[in-house]
Amino acid sequence: MTERRGKGEDSIYFEHAGPCRDAGRHRNCPGRWRAEVCLGYRPGGTRLRRRVSGPTKAAVLEALKELRADAALGISKAPPAHYTARKAAEDWLASGLPGRSAKTVRKNKDVLEPILAVIGTVKLRELDATAVDRALTAMAECYSTAAVRMGHLALKRAIRFAAARDLVGRNVAELCDTPAGQDGRPSRSFTLQQSAALIKASAGTRIGAYIALSLGTGIRTEEARALSWEAVDLGDPHAAPPRPASVAVWRSVRRGGDTKTLRSRRTLRLPAFAADTLRELRLREGRDTGPVFATRDGNPLDAANVRREFRAAVKAAGIAGTWTPRELRHTFVSLMSDSGVPVEEIARLAGHTSSRTTEIVYRHQLRPIMEKGALTMDQLFPRTA
Repeated sequence: MTERRGKGEDSIYFEHAGPCRDAGRHRNCPGRWRAEVCLGYRPGGTRLRRRVSGPTKAAVLEALKELRADAALGISKAPPAHYTARKAAEDWLASGLPGRSAKTVRKNKDVLEPILAVIGTVKLRELDATAVDRALTAMAECYSTAAVRMGHLALKRAIRFAAARDLVGRNVAELCDTPAGQDGRPSRSFTLQQSAALIKASAGTRIGAYIALSLGTGIRTEEARALSWEAVDLGDPHAAPPRPASVAVWRSVRRGGDTKTLRSRRTLRLPAFAADTLRELRLREGRDTGPVFATRDGNPLDAANVRREFRAAVKAAGIAGTWTPRELRHTFVSLMSDSGVPVEEIARLAGHTSSRTTEIVYRHQLRPIMEKGALTMDQLFPRTA
């Protein structure tokens, strides 16, 4: 009499594909071992079953063990065959970034590629922390720390996306630390003399107005390129009271036009030299609507246009080295700090959520000698004859 299996035990049996030659162990019988396990019940009350098969009973028992482990992790369905880390990343890029721009998706794809070159063919369920560490270390040998950090974050998000769909039990990427990458070129600031030379060399040009505005207000490059004439008020000195020139920074070139943060939405008074250059630009181009910085056909400048014209202006000013337009914003913060403006006020002007960002990332010491400490101590302990 066949022994009845106990409650909760898995069903294991041999399915013949021909005549049985070994009724006890089925060693030489044609066919396969199969097993079935119940992992609970669906909302309708029907059993949630998973089935596995294999050439030997031992293989089926090992597969059942994996099914039970998946069930303990909350995985209730079998992932597609050969579901690899690369496929998980592709699914996340295709469906896990709703509302993001094509540029953002491409950026995540680019930082994931060096990692997937190492672990892309590994089945996601078989991926372990050792393999992820190896991939991150390989990326760190050729990329900056910032790029490695972005790649690691993208991998964690891709695996989390798969875990939410019962395709993997745990996110092994979250168990790994981000290694340090290669040293990139740190951002710099122009000195006061270099800034004056740059403004002078670019005067009377479109990029000259862009430079004056960015240096004078510290707005982001994405905010400057999205600026429209409707957001610029050149002021009225004859009004009562006089109305100063100002610029409303409420939009950027990001998808949807939103600024980077809510604190980035701000209205800034224009310094006189920036207001003058914008008046000249409006008079020269004969436009008072549309984008302030536009191509000949009236479309907004893209990042490549700005970089090309900016580098030409830097060269004309006789400033050595490679510079980028975003360093005008760094220069604004540094000049403000060097002039004694409190960091909290600079953060408000720059649209930073926290003054820590202003202090750690943007502020650069322009004076070679820090004098405040010595001057204070001299006041406390004056020289005696």
